[in-house]
Amino acid sequence: MNRLINSIASPLLAVFSSLLVMSALNGCHSSDSKADKVVVAEEPEPTEVFSLRKDKLSSSLRIPGELVAYRDVDIYAKVSGFIKSIHADVGTEVKEGQLLALAEAPELNAQLAAAESRLKSQEALYIASKANYDRYVDAAKTPGTVAQSMIEQTLAKKESDYAQLQAAKASYKEVSDMRKYLEIRAPFSGVISLRNVSTGAYIGPSGKGSELPLFVLTEQKRLRLVVAVPEAYTGYVDQGDEVSFTVKAFPDRKFNGKVQRLAGALDKRLRSERTEVDVINNDRKLLPGMIAEVTVPLPTKSNTFVVPKSAVINSSTGVFIVKVVNQKAEWVAVQKGMEDGEKIEVFGDLKDGDQIITTATEEVRNGSPIRSVKQTT
Repeated sequence: MNRLINSIASPLLAVFSSLLVMSALNGCHSSDSKADKVVVAEEPEPTEVFSLRKDKLSSSLRIPGELVAYRDVDIYAKVSGFIKSIHADVGTEVKEGQLLALAEAPELNAQLAAAESRLKSQEALYIASKANYDRYVDAAKTPGTVAQSMIEQTLAKKESDYAQLQAAKASYKEVSDMRKYLEIRAPFSGVISLRNVSTGAYIGPSGKGSELPLFVLTEQKRLRLVVAVPEAYTGYVDQGDEVSFTVKAFPDRKFNGKVQRLAGALDKRLRSERTEVDVINNDRKLLPGMIAEVTVPLPTKSNTFVVPKSAVINSSTGVFIVKVVNQKAEWVAVQKGMEDGEKIEVFGDLKDGDQIITTATEEVRNGSPIRSVKQTT
């Protein structure tokens, strides 16, 4: 019996022992797995910084402009009259002094005749009074012949007649000059861009005889490109700077001109400076009134601190960049200048060689520790 029990228990004991050994092995393996799964704390990635340096930016400003005539004048009649003949029409290219229209005024002919008559009468009176004075002077050479008072009277009469003669000459010249205004002539070379009069029409000075000008004369071979430069960019634009522009009528062509005039003051409404560019237009392709897309180069005048745009923080309290000082972040208030692509000028309490964080965010608080840095170019 005992032999039977031993024969049965021995295999069971062996199986149980095997299970215990396997359990122990599994326990050890589980402990090793847990040990393997312990996460080792990784070092934080170093913060990228760069050394602050001065540089020059060369950007450009694209703004609209308007082409206007270099000279543009409304031509009115100087005196009242009627148009006798017209010698120019819309589109006519005229030279300085060229006759545009001829007017007539019969009353001026009468006034000229009257002035001429008065002039001749005064000439006769003066000749007579002068001759009389000369006789008295000759006679006075013989002592006791002529009283001194008579000489003085004839002298006064001669001078009075001379003054009247000069007045008559001035009156005659005035009427004669008025007759010249019946010839309407071009004050400068250009193109007639508007005509508001026909033969036989009554003309006169502006507001009296003519509500509209007789002609509008426009100089087209030289134009003014008028640009309103915003206040922030006025410091970059100088006389002599060359600009380029395009117009919708010729989108495939680029035109050029030079800055000739700066207003020297800002427009109170637009807060911009009127800037005029002279444009040579010999082929007359460009027309006054065209709107142009103007490209104004904006080179910096001196070296300034230039940083990537990613280094600038635009927060609700201002504009900052972050520099690293003694392994700590220090926020520095700056003012932004000109931009060029991904670079921007900054102005503030900065100096060459400052270590600036390349990509700054508000998460990097002022005074927070910077454990490690990585220098970039």
